[in-house]
Amino acid sequence: MAEQLTFDLPVRESRKRGDFFVSDANALAVAKLEAVETWPNGKLVLVGPEGSGKTHLGHVWAEANDALPGTVGGLLASDIPQINTPVLLETMDHNGPMDAAEEEALFHFHNHMVSHGLPFLMLARRPPAQWNIALPDLKSRMEAADIVRIEPPDDALLAAVLLKQFADRQIEVAPSVINFLVTHMNRSFAEAERLVEELDRTALAEARAVTRALAQRVLDKGPQDAR
Repeated sequence: MAEQLTFDLPVRESRKRGDFFVSDANALAVAKLEAVETWPNGKLVLVGPEGSGKTHLGHVWAEANDALPGTVGGLLASDIPQINTPVLLETMDHNGPMDAAEEEALFHFHNHMVSHGLPFLMLARRPPAQWNIALPDLKSRMEAADIVRIEPPDDALLAAVLLKQFADRQIEVAPSVINFLVTHMNRSFAEAERLVEELDRTALAEARAVTRALAQRVLDKGPQDAR
């Protein structure tokens, strides 16, 4: 039988509070985000690896606090004086240094938010001490922010992450498949994302359901052969 054509359909990711699973790995982060009044100077950095749910949790916080979502690259110095709400800032990681305009905008943003008593949450894969910031005053301010981490996933959280990623792709899987994946996969959020993507692609190509046998085959292939 010829291989079935597949199409890259959009993944409808849900970021509702009810879709966020709390376990020992992220309970501290959830509690910290719910206690904004405890953040020193109203600023917090949520640190977690790719796929850990920090963006999901950040958007839950933003909705609960009427916060404006944005990115460091999207900060415009001319807009900062008009900000009068809490802010969620995504993508705080830079392998190389920020450009001068980004650093200057972030510096003024920080000072504006602190001076006006407006809380802001930053999302990052690494803590501020590992960000490549050239401006000394900005570096010291970022490193003074309180940090909370999402820890590596336990079984319960890994299962929940898999279930959510399958659900975002409108794929129904049996509990036995989830249990099999949790037991046999490399234990990381990134691996969970890769496995779900590859299982979705393979199931579509072969016009079949996601079963334990298919999960075994995809696991056996490994990431180097996934494509």
